[in-house]
Amino acid sequence: MKKQLLLFAFAFSALSLSSCQDDDMQAYEMDMMKGEWKTSKTEVISGKDDKTVIETDVPTGCSAKNITEYRTDYYTAYSAYTGTGADCQLSYKSEGTYEYDTETKDLTIKYTNDSPRKYKVVVLTSSEMKLKQMFGNIDQDGDQVIDNTYISYKR
Repeated sequence: MKKQLLLFAFAFSALSLSSCQDDDMQAYEMDMMKGEWKTSKTEVISGKDDKTVIETDVPTGCSAKNITEYRTDYYTAYSAYTGTGADCQLSYKSEGTYEYDTETKDLTIKYTNDSPRKYKVVVLTSSEMKLKQMFGNIDQDGDQVIDNTYISYKR
């Protein structure tokens, strides 16, 4: 009986510790995610090998000032800038919420008056984030395989 009780206590404490570790990892990654991010490039990568770059778009001009913001209270916002030369003005701001799963790296963003948009977090450091877009992808190189869009951000 003592052995069973001891085994139960051990299993319960192991489960508790792993739950805390999951919570700690969630807090750690959300802390890295929080703040303002600027898009550094958007790439379309071949769906066949997930390596071959088909197209790259690097923001220039006012669009280089666009900001995506994340907070640890699951708030997110996207601010877009337009204009000419150095005269850039905020043209619109979308606000909403997000969900993030540290285990699967799934990120779902839901801006107000928009449908949820799913991403996979591929890279997350304190200065770089790279997302794989999980919606709206199409075959762009004509090989009959859906190609993938990746969005890279920098602080």
